[in-house]
Amino acid sequence: MTKNKPKKTATPSRTSKSPVKKAKSQNGNKAHATGGARSVKKDFLHIIKRERGDGDYAGDQHGGASGTIGSGLPDGFPGNFMFATGIECSYPMIRQGRLRRDQLRECGHYEHWKEDLRLVQEMGLKVLRYGLPYYSIHRAPGKFDWSFADEVMNEMQRMGITPILDLLHFGVPGWIGDFQNPELPVHFADYADKVAARYPWVRYYTPVNEIYVTAKMSAKDGAWNEQLKDDKAFVTALKHCCAASILATHAIAQRRPDCVIIQSESAEYMHEACASPSSKVALENKQRLLSLDLLYAHQPDADVYQYMMDNGMTREEYDWFMAGEPPGYQIMGNDYYGRNEKILLPDGTTCTGEDVLGWYHITKEYYERYKKPVMHTETNTFKAEEGSTWLWKQWVNVLRMRKDGVPVLGFTWYSLIDQIDWDTGLAKKRGKVNECGLFDLKRKIRPVGRAYRTLLEEFGQITIVPHGEVFEITDRPASLKVEV
Repeated sequence: MTKNKPKKTATPSRTSKSPVKKAKSQNGNKAHATGGARSVKKDFLHIIKRERGDGDYAGDQHGGASGTIGSGLPDGFPGNFMFATGIECSYPMIRQGRLRRDQLRECGHYEHWKEDLRLVQEMGLKVLRYGLPYYSIHRAPGKFDWSFADEVMNEMQRMGITPILDLLHFGVPGWIGDFQNPELPVHFADYADKVAARYPWVRYYTPVNEIYVTAKMSAKDGAWNEQLKDDKAFVTALKHCCAASILATHAIAQRRPDCVIIQSESAEYMHEACASPSSKVALENKQRLLSLDLLYAHQPDADVYQYMMDNGMTREEYDWFMAGEPPGYQIMGNDYYGRNEKILLPDGTTCTGEDVLGWYHITKEYYERYKKPVMHTETNTFKAEEGSTWLWKQWVNVLRMRKDGVPVLGFTWYSLIDQIDWDTGLAKKRGKVNECGLFDLKRKIRPVGRAYRTLLEEFGQITIVPHGEVFEITDRPASLKVEV
């Protein structure tokens, strides 16, 4: 028996107090055992216990009712569910390009990266969402500075940590400019190729993090990078980011044919508390799907198609996106924070709609649309005292999704360490600590960190889907054009 065997309860014998009935033959004579002795019939369980004992049967160690239940810290088995955390690595420009917000610097990772990796191990985690600072590595066309990246990646490999490597997180090198630059896709693909060649042991990638959020914050909300506020700029940024992700995936797949592409995207929704819902909000709720539509060659609704055509998308560009999915094994990552859901009030203001739908319902909608395996790629709350409760609520969302038969690859608390100024979306530099990490900025564990450790001890060795031991993640190169 394995140490995780469930306790067995004794089954009372159904023969100990029951009178033995005498069987009669068809001619009415009483049946007797060989030798003239009257037969005493016992039930099957009595015989099994007499012949095989009361439990602890040979073979119990190989699964079934007495097999392991998936408890225990993650062991790195490739068919198991992927529990992860992440290092916050956003680096957009603000103040009209005069200030770079680098969360790796502001949160102390450049100085404490060895300790941060050690904390990942101490948590019992095997997987880390990690973003190299693209803006400082890609110095110019064909020129790269790998000094910091090599140190961290070599140590990560030595420690046995599996990175989901985040290649572009809300910002680009100064020489590229911003997301309006049509040369971004080819320059970024060159960078992705060099990363895959330099670290051939890396299999999991997020080429461009949260494409919809990147384009919206940079070109429609006017908060980052180009700081524009119009629909044409938004569509331009969106198509450049999607094209960059697709070309980067092609480059990675050339180096690593079995690559797993986890496209992290924000699971958002705007509710409208108005008697007469507006077409504007309806359109915006469809626009949040645009990045995944373009990445996965899923034709958007007619009104969204018209919106793109009216704002700079050409028919030739659209046909290029719809030609087919990019290569590799594609995973749909959905990020969910309570602030992702909003409610539009009758007076035109908005309030947070936390958990009106929640990660489960929003992601289920995405899953039904794209039919891709799912990963909960980001979540947290800025209220440290509510962190543990929020963690368990998100995990219950994941369990419900699994119960409904959706293949969920993994779960991520984002991030390992507290963040700075994300309450204003990094748009204002105030130095405010957002207490959302598993550890604070002094690298001291928070209650949510202890709660995550408990979660890992309870569920750390479950498989991606029930009976998932049968389906070990293969290292065979991806080859299928479509999924059926």
